[in-house]
Amino acid sequence: MLLEPLDLAVFIGYCLLIIGMGLFVSREKKGHVKNSSDYFLASKALPWWAVGASLIASNISAEQFIGMSGSGFALGLAISTYEWMAAATLLVVAIFFLPIYIKKGIYTMPGFLLDRYDTRVRTTMAIFWLLLYVFVNLTSVLYLGALSLNTILDVPLVYGIIGLALFAMLYSIYGGLKAVAWTDVVQVVFLIAGGLATTYIALQMVGGGDAWEGLGLLRREVPGHFSMILSKGEMMIPDGKGGTRDAYLDLPGISVLVGGMWITNLSYWGFNQYITQRALAAKSLDEAQKGMIFAGFLKLLMPLIVVIPGIAAFVIVNNGIDVGFIESMKDPATGLIKSDRAYPTLLQLLPVGLKGLAFAALTAAIVSSLASMANSTSTIFTMDIYKKYFGQDASESKQVKVGRITAAVAFLVAAIVAPALGQLDQAFQFIQEYTGFISPGVFAIFFFGVFWKKTTSNAALVGAALSIPLSVVLKIAFPDLPFIDRMGVVFLILAALMIAISLYEGKGKDHPNSIEINSDLFKTSTGFKIGAFIISGIIAALYIVFW
Repeated sequence: MLLEPLDLAVFIGYCLLIIGMGLFVSREKKGHVKNSSDYFLASKALPWWAVGASLIASNISAEQFIGMSGSGFALGLAISTYEWMAAATLLVVAIFFLPIYIKKGIYTMPGFLLDRYDTRVRTTMAIFWLLLYVFVNLTSVLYLGALSLNTILDVPLVYGIIGLALFAMLYSIYGGLKAVAWTDVVQVVFLIAGGLATTYIALQMVGGGDAWEGLGLLRREVPGHFSMILSKGEMMIPDGKGGTRDAYLDLPGISVLVGGMWITNLSYWGFNQYITQRALAAKSLDEAQKGMIFAGFLKLLMPLIVVIPGIAAFVIVNNGIDVGFIESMKDPATGLIKSDRAYPTLLQLLPVGLKGLAFAALTAAIVSSLASMANSTSTIFTMDIYKKYFGQDASESKQVKVGRITAAVAFLVAAIVAPALGQLDQAFQFIQEYTGFISPGVFAIFFFGVFWKKTTSNAALVGAALSIPLSVVLKIAFPDLPFIDRMGVVFLILAALMIAISLYEGKGKDHPNSIEINSDLFKTSTGFKIGAFIISGIIAALYIVFW
């Protein structure tokens, strides 16, 4: 047990606070029975700061704290492109997609597809999303969270998986999105405070007690780790099996700015249920857009919290600064340095009290994402599968009950599958690649559905059906093609097919369910414009400095 009594007190206090708050906000007024709007959309009452905090708490999880720190250890600052490009993507989503979603009053992303296309498209994509959330997202977060418990507290992996699942279930299954979103406000405070504490201590260790000197030393010792745009053959990284592979396969040069990175980011931030659900639950469109801006500013900060510690861990290992640290970085089974052990190992360096805070931050990131993913899984299943095919006349209370059962089943399945991810070196890249199998189809369906009135339902169905097969074929046929570039190629193929089918089938006419777009739909407040300008300027400056 590596946590001192004070650390345990801090951590236990955090757990009790989150569970207590989750149960408290889940209460309903006397005589009011929780309905589907209460459970799945938090009664549509979230203010901008709750929307923004919940977006970040839902997004930042073990895959960032552990997975992205592991990628920072292996790849360096270049992995930050996911965070900084996400900030830019949030602006695009807030301006061009949120107004349409909120105007239509949808509950789910498949619900939008029903409104724009037909039942076939909605059901196909609902099934794809359910499989993705359970077998990739929930599974990977449970595994990475349990890995941290194993490294820090020597908790067996299986027990860690079960414990994290039960913790997230305690408050999220009963309260629904309201419990998840309001506890996220608290979670994000722990997440940022604990994360910054870990970064500070890591830089102090590298800099011999001076954190600022440590940051400067990182750039001097490993300048290659501060290159944002990687060239082919520039950096070789561990493959998790004792060998190496080209980092260009993960982050293929300029493509991260103008290629497939936009597809994965827009698919995630614009068309992903457990992200957009927070915005759909806002009091108004203006509050939702302000929440997106708030989340964008927080995304700019995240590399300091999750990537810099990984680079610091690389310097510690590379320079042999601490033998015990190096031993803790090794996989017990293979004896190899494992990138994803960087952040959990760093937590062990923190002083008493701060270690409990940082551990609480990591746990906050894990359980908030687990709760969000499970809630969105239950939302999609209940509203787009159960209500359509099994319970057309189901009462509001019945829908809530089905949602709770679905969330519990999702946790159970993910907990069974999670241990299988133990063979990976960088779980973050696993998540990005396999999410990328579906992202091109999702992007094509939504993009053409919103901005091209002639897109037909059959064209969308082809886009949905072929996204995964085309991705698999290209992965097998061109194993050296970076997965980000592969997403771009798959999107172009799907786009060509969808355009051809729509023109042939529709004979040049607009689809009857097409969306009427006008300039008034995309008007934003002055405050939003100022925030968007500042975020855009910061992103441009960061890429100029670290090109």
